[in-house]
Amino acid sequence: QVQLVESGGGLVQPGGSLRLSCTASGRTFGSAFMGWFRQAPGKQREFVATIACRSGNTYYADSVKGRFTISRDNAKNTVYLQMNSLKPEDTAIYYCAAKRDLTAWRFPSQYDYWGQGTQVTVSS
Repeated sequence: QVQLVESGGGLVQPGGSLRLSCTASGRTFGSAFMGWFRQAPGKQREFVATIACRSGNTYYADSVKGRFTISRDNAKNTVYLQMNSLKPEDTAIYYCAAKRDLTAWRFPSQYDYWGQGTQVTVSS
């Protein structure tokens, strides 16, 4: 299995920034996509962003376009989520996920591995 560990969450004021990291380790074939999902209390887990590990192609939820940037460092088996202009509605637990195939990428059920999550709270 692949183990994913997120870091970088915390408390930030509206308009502030955070940078999340996700590092993969363990026995892996190499992931096709690594992405970020988030889940707020009482809500479904939702797609945030994902990146194709080989091509670097990125995809974003409409709600975060222009504010969040996903990137990767394949040599370090790490993906990042730079979050700028944060809003209270961005408050959630953010989960890193990885999938092994090169097809679908928008839904949680399509991912094979998950981290434990890191809390992001945007509040004044």
